[in-house]
Amino acid sequence: MRSAAVTPEGDRIRWVELPGLEPARVYVHGLGATSPAYFTEVAVDPRLAGRRSLLIDLLGHGISDRPAHFGYTLESHADALAGALTAAGVSAAEVIAHSMGGSVAIVLAARHPRLVSRLVLVDANLDPVPRAHGSSGSSGIAAYSEEEFVTGGGWEEVRDRVGPHWWSTMRLAGREALHRSAFHLTRGTTPTMRELLLDLKIPRAFLLPESDGPLPGADALTEAGVSVVAIPDCGHNIMLDNREAFVEATAAALTPED
Repeated sequence: MRSAAVTPEGDRIRWVELPGLEPARVYVHGLGATSPAYFTEVAVDPRLAGRRSLLIDLLGHGISDRPAHFGYTLESHADALAGALTAAGVSAAEVIAHSMGGSVAIVLAARHPRLVSRLVLVDANLDPVPRAHGSSGSSGIAAYSEEEFVTGGGWEEVRDRVGPHWWSTMRLAGREALHRSAFHLTRGTTPTMRELLLDLKIPRAFLLPESDGPLPGADALTEAGVSVVAIPDCGHNIMLDNREAFVEATAAALTPED
């Protein structure tokens, strides 16, 4: 395990690093998750192995610090991640990022272009979403006020709602971190994550579950050079549900064109 201080107060982002060739690959988890748990099996697959790989946990999640003073906006997540990658000597990385991590990765590529050479987004959030009590994911978490979530029983209600798999990693996240991350994910960015993605000039791929149907705005993404790939037999956690198809699609997205 390695780490780097990413705030003036010395809060640290931590990651598991697999040795290999440069340029590095950086794996970024989603809301309430942790990269080693979600990405280790695919990162060591022979079709993706051999590169220096950082399975990194965003601030507030997993093995990273969980400061209550941090804002946890998508922009601050991206800047903290940039600080960790810079401290690790990473540049022009290939970034594979799931769900909220994909949103952070888009912002990272827009704000710190020297750090990112390719993007593989795994069912990432591209647009703001409405907040709704009782719904799953970020929408339901963000529907609480921070006080309601942290000390008013919201944390326990979400725990009981999300199920044992997600809770196994969500329980590691700081309460303030989880709520603020969800709130700012539902709010999105200005310009939106979708608009930022459309403007990027690097190779980009977007993986989504085939069962979700066509990706909204897919034609515009494709026209802008984003490869949109539907993966069969999976839900939101594509890398866990259909590892074979995920690795195949990711390896293809990371293979330079002749």
